[in-house]
Amino acid sequence: MTETNRRIVLKRRPVGMPTPDDFTFEDVPVPEPGAGEVVLKHLYLSLDPYQRGRLSEAKSYAAPVPIGGVVECRTVGRVLASRDARFAPGDIALGGFGWQTHSVMPGKQLLKLDPAEAPISTALGVLGMPGLTAHVGMSDIGQPKAGETVVISAASGAVGAVAGQIARLAGSRVVGVAGGAEKCRFVTETLGFDACIDHRAGDLAGSLDRACPNGIDVYWENVGGALQAAVFPRLNDFGRMVMCGMIAQYNDADPLAGPNLGPVVRKRLRIQGFIVSDQWQRLGEWRALAAPMLRDGRLKYREDVVEGLDAAPSAFIGLLQGRNFGKLLVRLPD
Repeated sequence: MTETNRRIVLKRRPVGMPTPDDFTFEDVPVPEPGAGEVVLKHLYLSLDPYQRGRLSEAKSYAAPVPIGGVVECRTVGRVLASRDARFAPGDIALGGFGWQTHSVMPGKQLLKLDPAEAPISTALGVLGMPGLTAHVGMSDIGQPKAGETVVISAASGAVGAVAGQIARLAGSRVVGVAGGAEKCRFVTETLGFDACIDHRAGDLAGSLDRACPNGIDVYWENVGGALQAAVFPRLNDFGRMVMCGMIAQYNDADPLAGPNLGPVVRKRLRIQGFIVSDQWQRLGEWRALAAPMLRDGRLKYREDVVEGLDAAPSAFIGLLQGRNFGKLLVRLPD
């Protein structure tokens, strides 16, 4: 093909918070698709906290990005060329790969999107991996019930916003935690949470006591650190902690000391981590459930979109610092 693929590769492994110098740009030709393959021109790149783990050599549930490798992410793109009968040039698909302008993928790994169903960007957010994460974690672990109190960390983010709305639809009292007054207003006024705590205002313990006078039945963990320490002693008997992520600790060189787990037995707590890729086969289930709620306004979402591939490194660093507001995406020229 005559197309050129501009891509961002890992130059060196970050120590602590990543910096722009940890990445470098390359321009390479776009190869012709092989049998069963599709060439995608990326339209949106997804930036997510889990990508920080891919930059580390530490053992995890997935292989790290190698030095010189394209930085991991999911994408939505337009088909340029196809040797898979299920895709034709011009189709829109979810499933491209990486911080780059193009990718060549097996067609069996792609999901064709209908732009009439919802904005295509939502396939990377509320109707994609973040939404599925909230669905799986709440359905399988959190199991919120009417009258219970559910606390959602990073409540204005892509996963927390959906997790909290799922709990609210179940009849629970939902308390969000977010950074700053503007995000807290969005959580209560747009998402419909019952209350939101600004973690930047200090006094987490007192704020939790005031917002959750009957204790906490379900805690959705996106953050870790000081918030987790404040929530843990306030969990009720038979409380559930849904361990989705701990963004406050991703750049720590040394792991923080955990809470005293003695109360887990006395309170009969359930603390469970999960990885949404283990349940990727349930994406269709979530999209069928969520798309009608999106159309009729029962399910709200917010996107934070930056323009151009060059913006990806700084936007990703901002994500780890909590500067984004909603699902963070990079939009590429069509």
